[in-house]
Amino acid sequence: MPAITVVFVHGWSVTNLDTYGNLPGRLRDEGRKAGINIDVREIFLGRYISFHDEVRLPDISRAFKTALADQLTNISSFVCITHSTGGPVIRDWWNRYCKGKKTKCSMSHVVMLAPANFGSALALLGKETLSRLKSWWNNIEPGQGVLDWLALGSVEAWDLNLDWILSDGSQIGPAGFFPFVLTGQSIDRKFYDTLNSYTGEIGSDGVVRVAAANLESTYIRLEQPLPQKDARGKLITDDLRLAKSVAAPPTALRVISKRSHSGKAMGIMFSVGANDEKSMETINAIFDCILVKTKDDYEVVMAKFKSETETVQEQEKVEIEERLLLSDRYFIHDRYTMIIFRVRDSEGYPVNDFDLLLTAGEANDPNHLPEGFFADRQQNKSSRNIITYFLNYDILEGTLAIVAGNGKVIREQTPGINMLGIKIVPRPVEGFIKYIECSYVASKSLFNKALNPNSTTMIDIVLQRVVDKEVFRMEPLTNARNFSAIRPSNELAE
Repeated sequence: MPAITVVFVHGWSVTNLDTYGNLPGRLRDEGRKAGINIDVREIFLGRYISFHDEVRLPDISRAFKTALADQLTNISSFVCITHSTGGPVIRDWWNRYCKGKKTKCSMSHVVMLAPANFGSALALLGKETLSRLKSWWNNIEPGQGVLDWLALGSVEAWDLNLDWILSDGSQIGPAGFFPFVLTGQSIDRKFYDTLNSYTGEIGSDGVVRVAAANLESTYIRLEQPLPQKDARGKLITDDLRLAKSVAAPPTALRVISKRSHSGKAMGIMFSVGANDEKSMETINAIFDCILVKTKDDYEVVMAKFKSETETVQEQEKVEIEERLLLSDRYFIHDRYTMIIFRVRDSEGYPVNDFDLLLTAGEANDPNHLPEGFFADRQQNKSSRNIITYFLNYDILEGTLAIVAGNGKVIREQTPGINMLGIKIVPRPVEGFIKYIECSYVASKSLFNKALNPNSTTMIDIVLQRVVDKEVFRMEPLTNARNFSAIRPSNELAE
């Protein structure tokens, strides 16, 4: 078999090649046993500097383009293995320098280990905090430029992911490339930071949520109709209307058991030993990826990964922490879903001040949502019209009772919902420019479209920008008056 050239691209703020651990050598050795020639040379190991504030993610992808030209001479095809921020870097590079080109891209496969494709909740904490978190990456100081991309709901991540969702999937295949996501959902309790609960967040690997790693996502656009006056002269609108709903091309996701983001004990990359059996799940999954040659092969691996992921998540449903002289602690590892809302008006301006509520049931009532469904909400600091909700999918869907091995009931059976709605109260509600509150009435359709386990949904909400007629009026010179006393008329400018 011809040699398969493997290029490793590390994650955020890595300054030496030791962070790859034994993974490159282990792939080569295990490949040799299986008759697969893996060509890994240190000169091919990707290096980039991301801890300087001025460096942004597109700068890194541009530098990667140059590095390929310098280092991969006479190589027509390579497999790229990334970790953490390396995944978005390579996706950005492909979007900028490969997409739509007549010549085939030299990257045949990208295997992303714990990629922050939709960002990381930890990025909001800031440079000073992240520099001391072991769960992030070896205590290396972060760079603000890359952190801005990684913040949940960043404009850059939104644009890259929306482009992927709206694609027709033709880029996945021999003429393009084969994408894979391998990630863990376990927490290395030694890395848990009591001041920052994100390091122990269920549904994540301590840094990146499974839903934020997965490329199989959804885009929804909801639009507010033009306002009208009711019988009392008050401006109102009908319910939000579904203008677009698109699912991303099916992509391969594999949750690896007992793996967290980083660290020698559980890190999905650095924990791979020179000759340990526990790493074979990761090694075998990588081989499943790089041996794909056709679209049919890819679909077989997708189905295999889906089945294996379901098994892993079922087996890891309950985590028991045994404590000396104290009662055991139980952690329930449900499946989670993430929704990123972007609120703009009909002229494209961001709406930064609003309340957004989820509703459920025939009554379209927030109080009908199940207890414990809500995990986290984060507003993007740079784009305050974008807010990310992290929700417990299993609680929303409803779960059976969970019983420990000793017969102890850890959680009673919980009823779920099958209808989801949205209510938005934007501001200002008075003045020359204002907005009108509106809803998308809870429905089974929105529940099924917006909520998917281990997945992210991006929802655009477009509100009508209400412009009062008094913003501009023609006045005769003979009737000059003081304009400071003019008040909104409640009449719309056409």
